[in-house]
Amino acid sequence: MAHFKYIGRSKSGERVEGVVESNDRSGAVRVIESLGHIPVSITETTKTHRQESGEDRKGLNFQLGFKRKPRMKLQDLLLFSRELSDLVASGMTIGRALHTLAARKDESAVGRIVNTLRDEIVQGTSLSDALEMYPETFSSLYVNLVRAGEASGNLPGALENICVHYERVHEARGKVISALIYPAIVMTIGGLAVIGLMIYIVPSFANTFEEMGAELPRPTQVLMTMSNFTLRYGLAVLGVMVLLIIFLKRWLKTMQGKTLWHRLQLRIPIMGAIIRANAYAHFSRTFGTLLHNGVAVLPAMGIVQKTIDNVIIADEVGRARDKVTDGATISKPLAQGKIFPRLLTDMLAVGEETGDMPNALSHITRRYDSELDQLVKTCTTVLEPLLIVAVAAVVGGMAICLMLPVLTLTDTLSGF
Repeated sequence: MAHFKYIGRSKSGERVEGVVESNDRSGAVRVIESLGHIPVSITETTKTHRQESGEDRKGLNFQLGFKRKPRMKLQDLLLFSRELSDLVASGMTIGRALHTLAARKDESAVGRIVNTLRDEIVQGTSLSDALEMYPETFSSLYVNLVRAGEASGNLPGALENICVHYERVHEARGKVISALIYPAIVMTIGGLAVIGLMIYIVPSFANTFEEMGAELPRPTQVLMTMSNFTLRYGLAVLGVMVLLIIFLKRWLKTMQGKTLWHRLQLRIPIMGAIIRANAYAHFSRTFGTLLHNGVAVLPAMGIVQKTIDNVIIADEVGRARDKVTDGATISKPLAQGKIFPRLLTDMLAVGEETGDMPNALSHITRRYDSELDQLVKTCTTVLEPLLIVAVAAVVGGMAICLMLPVLTLTDTLSGF
């Protein structure tokens, strides 16, 4: 089949262009019209739509130095997947479903991705191959689930499984974030309160005490010294902190920094337990979803390793995968690594013995989802009073330091 590059008009009169695949020019016209466009010019080309896009990207990269591909946020990906799944489940072909989504004339990143996917499908490209054009949006997990659905002839079921999986991942991520929001808010407000006292309140008291000629107690002198230091060198300290944060962020992108930081995360009380429970639930959910959709064990473990955020746990999965290649079971090398808990590996061993790994992984997922819920509740319950007491202690301590000279002066006057 030949490829035809076309320039046309949409029903709303907008200029459109692309590449379609057909046996002849008249067939290309019918394909273009099926997309809802009116062809203006059609020329035969040897390039596919993907090659045309790649060449355009190279040209722009040469002129501007870079160009970012459109990318969906997780929320947009969830909505796109759910709508596509519902349309395909209703009996639409994948091409017709994508054309329906593209008809919204959305100029955002989502709209551009949907338009490209539709054009690729029209040319005969499989959905899984088309999704690989946007690796920043569609992970290897997503692509492999779609490819497994295409191979088994159950693409609607695969898309539904993708929706369920990402909805649960989004929910789990929301739980972890919710556990961090309150502490972050309290610490931010407390920090701003302390800075405000140091900059505005303490200096005014210092002037008053100086005029009174009062002898300041040791705690008050320390507070005044800290306030003077903040006024004189606060901006310099802030600049140094910004530079340190920038350096730290770059260092954490290196493998050494990432490894040390992720190992430290696992040792933090309560928060480390939350991170571990979330990682174990993600491991079992992703692994089970892949196996349920017909992906082989070794490729599935490779995909799972790439999708786990914590490199310590991800490396352990990689080492277990290497041992599975040598003929060992999955549960045994995971148990030997001392990273995964005994309960998880025992339940996994039961699944291997019964030959029903997806079901065992489903039970593991529910177990650690429940543990994650409990840990988040415990975290918020414990941290709320602790942070309030900590902030109150700092602010109250500063207030006491400011009141000590007044109390001392009052005692002196009462002695006369």
